[in-house]
Amino acid sequence: MTTRRVSAVVPAYNEALTLPETLAALRRAGCVDEVIVVDDGSVDGTADAARPYADRVIVHGENRGKGAALETGWRAARGDILLFLDGDLGDTAAYAPALLEPVERDVADVVVAVLPPARRKGGFGLVKGLARFGIAHLTGYALQAPLSGQRAVRRVVLESLPPLSGGFGVEVGFAVDVLRAGFRLYEVQVPFRHRETGRDVRSFVHRGRQFVDIALTLNRKRREGRRAT
Repeated sequence: MTTRRVSAVVPAYNEALTLPETLAALRRAGCVDEVIVVDDGSVDGTADAARPYADRVIVHGENRGKGAALETGWRAARGDILLFLDGDLGDTAAYAPALLEPVERDVADVVVAVLPPARRKGGFGLVKGLARFGIAHLTGYALQAPLSGQRAVRRVVLESLPPLSGGFGVEVGFAVDVLRAGFRLYEVQVPFRHRETGRDVRSFVHRGRQFVDIALTLNRKRREGRRAT
């Protein structure tokens, strides 16, 4: 039986308070051989908070966005399987093995976590609706969790596809590329919990930026699809 090496890549921006709990839980789960944290230009000591738990901490000198942080992380990793996790999962990061199981059984090339429903009201579903509609329109696949950042990916998938999209469009762009290329994408229910946005001004501004980035990413993928035909 071939032994596969698993590398966890955790992008983090100003997550000094939550990151240690996330990384400690991931370590306790015992499912990874390597933990890489990419500090994407934080100003709160995120890198220092990560060092006791990570095998490697990479620091971006400025905030370059989640897609760039993930790209930096997976290219620095040595694993055959990449486990992408957000830094604010806290103790629920211990559920990470559930993402790896379908890949290790060779029934999927990419596994995406479907999280439980939010515990408080957030937005009105416009961002997720745009992402779901756009992916279905471009690929014919309807995904439950088009924006989930918790995923396990075979390294060969990342090596076969274009660089990850920047900004908040990274998950949507990656899903389109994966499905167009014919890789097996599988969604699985995992009881991860992370920071939830509410209905305050800051949260609506955040969702507005998400909406714009996702729209731009979908438009770019539409143009790429036309050039490929």
